[in-house]
Amino acid sequence: MLTILEGSNFCISDERGDIAAETSGFFAHDTRFLSRLVLRVGGDAPLLLSSGRVEHFQAAFYLRNRPVNGMPKDSISIARERFVGTGMQERIAIRNESPEPLELDVVLETESDFADIISVKHHDFSLGDPGLAQHLPPSAPTTHDGARRQVSIVDPRGDLGTQLVFSQPGQLEGNGMAFALQLEPHERWELTVDVRPWVGEELEIFEPLDDERDSASDVVAAWTLRVPRVRGGWESLRRSFDRSIDDLAALRMRTGEDRRPLFAAGMPWFMTVFGRDTAITSLQTLLLGPEIAVGALDALTELQALEDDPTIDAEPGKIVHEVREGRCAETWFPRYYGSIDSTPLYLVLLAETWRWTDDASFAQRMREPALRALEWIDRYGDRDGDGFVEYSRMVDSGLANQSWKDSGDSQRFQDGAFAEPPIAAVEVQGYVYDAKRGLAEIAREVWRDKALAERLEGEADELRTRFDEAFWIEDRGFFALALDGRKRKVDARSSNMGHLLWSGIVLPERVGPVADHLLSEGLWTGWGIRTMASDAAAFNPISYHNGTVWPHDTALAAWGLARHGYTGEARRIGRALIEAAGHFDWSLPEVFAGYARDETPFPIAYPTATRPQAWAAGAPILLVRVLLGIEPDRERHRLVSTVTDELPSWLDGLRLEGVRAYGRTWTIAVERSRVTISEGV
Repeated sequence: MLTILEGSNFCISDERGDIAAETSGFFAHDTRFLSRLVLRVGGDAPLLLSSGRVEHFQAAFYLRNRPVNGMPKDSISIARERFVGTGMQERIAIRNESPEPLELDVVLETESDFADIISVKHHDFSLGDPGLAQHLPPSAPTTHDGARRQVSIVDPRGDLGTQLVFSQPGQLEGNGMAFALQLEPHERWELTVDVRPWVGEELEIFEPLDDERDSASDVVAAWTLRVPRVRGGWESLRRSFDRSIDDLAALRMRTGEDRRPLFAAGMPWFMTVFGRDTAITSLQTLLLGPEIAVGALDALTELQALEDDPTIDAEPGKIVHEVREGRCAETWFPRYYGSIDSTPLYLVLLAETWRWTDDASFAQRMREPALRALEWIDRYGDRDGDGFVEYSRMVDSGLANQSWKDSGDSQRFQDGAFAEPPIAAVEVQGYVYDAKRGLAEIAREVWRDKALAERLEGEADELRTRFDEAFWIEDRGFFALALDGRKRKVDARSSNMGHLLWSGIVLPERVGPVADHLLSEGLWTGWGIRTMASDAAAFNPISYHNGTVWPHDTALAAWGLARHGYTGEARRIGRALIEAAGHFDWSLPEVFAGYARDETPFPIAYPTATRPQAWAAGAPILLVRVLLGIEPDRERHRLVSTVTDELPSWLDGLRLEGVRAYGRTWTIAVERSRVTISEGV
């Protein structure tokens, strides 16, 4: 399958460009506006020559004819060019490559069922269960205009529609258009089809997509020119960084009343706001400039829950988990709040963004939503008053597991038994600790609220002590994956310990043992850190959260190790993850299999992995920051490097230009194994 997208609109087709499979289509507003777009030449499907993405929003398909109706094979060549923007545009060019005149029929079949995106996703074998999925709606009625140049497909309710406008008149044939061609030798015939979705009121004035198509590349170029670039140094790191910039460009979207910029979670099914993914990706990519982080915080603030609604796991102050619109919002939910970590991560992002900007007006503007989020943590997040944030879904339709490992089987004891809710996920306690420390700094420096600052610092210190007592498994020397509903330690070794190092909640005497476990044979594959250690009963190298490697998870562990002075270990992890990217065309997937490096000559792809996926694309950006030790110094309004030793030779010559912080631009370079940071290029 081949997918192209722009913003939250996307098209999934086969390699010939046809939309025919149950899970393919043109999607907008979380609704499928085109469920069939099939090209027939001479009564049959053409044969593939080659196809691929030209840009994230554009694809090309090159085809040849089958031997049909007396026409020899390879008599004609067919080019399909597709663009996705606010609508979709298809350009078809057919050329007679033979020395004889040819007569042939060309048919473009069209249908739309206006199915919601989640229902369609459930029919994807790799992500759902087609056997149990609900039946998708039938195709909607199709009408044609008198000039034979327009097809309209309208949902039976009359509030959704798809309009297709053809550049040439055709003959009406079923739900589509047919064209009878007579081509002289080497003559070329062209057709453009504009596809426009409409919601609410029928689209009366159809604006061609040509101008939008021509400007799309300029928009991408303008953004990529504004973000930093890596020059010199290790080629693999440079290529992975550049590919991440391209992948993140594909995932950019705007949301809310003010069209705030942020990254969607992943292509194709998650081109929307996800609280956890949005926060983590924004943290990873602050090196690219603070605008995305500020936009993400504003968008999440706009979506912050203000009242109780157990049907969507909402409580006052809680940050959203997932946002949907269109038919999807009607069928399932417009907003869903079932994540335990989105709220503390929102606060962690707020504090880190302020450190990169020292923007007091921004911090003041965020005060009330930040205080609401803090209240949610203490009042609603801690369900039983034990001082830890835990989760259990409020209705059966909600997610059973609401931490980042949100698959139904991810919370397991060493013997394979399932943890029962309410569950206090280990990494979430670290996020809460980090959030309170960060908000205490803002309270003291910007809000001028000394009492609040001291209270938050005291609560963080108390949490750190209580956390160590409750989660540390003394006889095995690591932190539990979680506490279950009976406050038992869920004792499977997991990658989540790396998040604890990043958050700073780990006591100094525990850091060494945690670092050793992260790089032990059970968790370390040689490509990355497994989500669950290989000695656990539930371990499976191709289980979504019980043994696979998630690049963002591994990169956060590297960040945590570096923060505690374990730079050699952080570099080992960073180098391995970049080497893994080279086996995925430099575009790290959401997840890959957890086989040991000495067992396989390359990392094994995971069949359902989203790519590009936001926090996977953010991992190489974060790794550059970690490897060079780049940190903001808010008091001096400059960037500094925490690296005190000599860098490895593979980083020599690396130069990062155009990093923006404090309203200025910075250049970070590695010269003779040392990091230098200077203002300007």
